[in-house]
Amino acid sequence: MEMVTAKITETKEKPLLKHTRRLWKYRLLYILLMPAVVWVLIFDYLPLYGISIAFMDYNAIQGFSGSEWVGFKYFRMLFESEMFLHAFKNTLLISLYKMISGFLCPILLALALNEVRVAWFKKSLQTAVYLPRFVSWVVYGGIITLLLSPETGVINKIIEFFGGDPAYLLVEPAYFRTILVVTDAMKEMGWAAIIYIAAIAGLNPEVYEAAIMDGATRFGRIIHITLPGIMGTIIVIFILRVGYIMSAGLDQVINLYNPMVFEVGDILDTYIYRVGIEQFSLSLAAAADVIKGAIGLVMMLVANQFAKRINDSGIF
Repeated sequence: MEMVTAKITETKEKPLLKHTRRLWKYRLLYILLMPAVVWVLIFDYLPLYGISIAFMDYNAIQGFSGSEWVGFKYFRMLFESEMFLHAFKNTLLISLYKMISGFLCPILLALALNEVRVAWFKKSLQTAVYLPRFVSWVVYGGIITLLLSPETGVINKIIEFFGGDPAYLLVEPAYFRTILVVTDAMKEMGWAAIIYIAAIAGLNPEVYEAAIMDGATRFGRIIHITLPGIMGTIIVIFILRVGYIMSAGLDQVINLYNPMVFEVGDILDTYIYRVGIEQFSLSLAAAADVIKGAIGLVMMLVANQFAKRINDSGIF
């Protein structure tokens, strides 16, 4: 009996000793990791306590302890608000369009860049498509406004050349969502393509050589080798993008929209900004943000399960 007890104790202690030795062995790496862990805890996890604002009649002077708990009062107010429901609809539409364009364009760009064989031209092209990512939306929005201006805009000059009438496209509700989607894709697709380019670079070149020997065309190699080879990366990126489906881009919209396109351009982010910052209704803004985050989380979980069923691949 004593031998059995000693053996059980030994088996229990072994994993602990193993982990202790591993921690000590890689102690320098864990020390280097600590600042990032502390940063995530302070700026990502501690602020989660602020969700409780959505369930109380929050007063900034009285604080969390002095504010009255009101349950789902502000959530009911949101779903009874026509303005919130309209912003919710706009967010879904714009985010869906952006998700499709922002998901497909980087893949197509990465595939195209991978086929460029002239090294200097490939590097120059990569640099050109990366650059917009490092320009703020304040500057980028100003450039877009100038390009679409009815007097000096290049786009209107092209329209005039083909016999059309110039128009201030940014104040046309029919064009505003399209402008948001196109400009977002142009700004972000170069940066987003980096992940796919790295995934393509990790594929075995011998497979391509064998395909060339078998007479496969360039398009055939893309369809049957490149795309299947990076499918795992594509699925992970897709799941992450689905998680942000309720984020239509505050920086972009707030720098481009105006009262003329308010009907099609007002989104949840601008609604939360307006209610929380301008009207200082923090509880109502927090409730809207909780709804936004909850829907994003549910959508990501659904997309992850769907990916597992289709390709047996997911992020968790």
